[in-house]
Amino acid sequence: MREQILELLERNSRMTPAEIAVLLGSGEEVIASEIKKMEEENVICGYNTLIDWDKTGADKITALIEVRVTPTRGQGFDKIAERIYNYPEVQSVYLISGGYDLLVILEGKTLKEVSHFVSSKLSTLDSVISTATHFILRKYKDDGIIFDKKKKDERMLVEP
Repeated sequence: MREQILELLERNSRMTPAEIAVLLGSGEEVIASEIKKMEEENVICGYNTLIDWDKTGADKITALIEVRVTPTRGQGFDKIAERIYNYPEVQSVYLISGGYDLLVILEGKTLKEVSHFVSSKLSTLDSVISTATHFILRKYKDDGIIFDKKKKDERMLVEP
């Protein structure tokens, strides 16, 4: 049942225990108790809201930064990842496979602000060998949510 609750909450974090209980054919108290346990165990680490910032008029840019590093002896990539994720600008840090070691996601107000962060803070860290910055220009789909549904609906009318 835990996995079913998690799948439902992952799709829509605003679902209430009552709504989940109906879908799973269980009692609301049982669902609420299970959710509380998973929050206490840090299985559920928080709840996210997806926002289409393009429609708000807010100045916000998201960048994906690939970082190649020399891992610290005895601590691997953990030490450098921790140094990076402690910067308030950084949203996420992932250990990845391929040509780079870490993927850093950060937000800023301008391309210049993000570039300044990469050149003055990220690339100057001892273990960092190189970086590659990619700016997100448009979001089409995120966490299963399609942005700009009007265009999606228009395509559905034209396409067979």
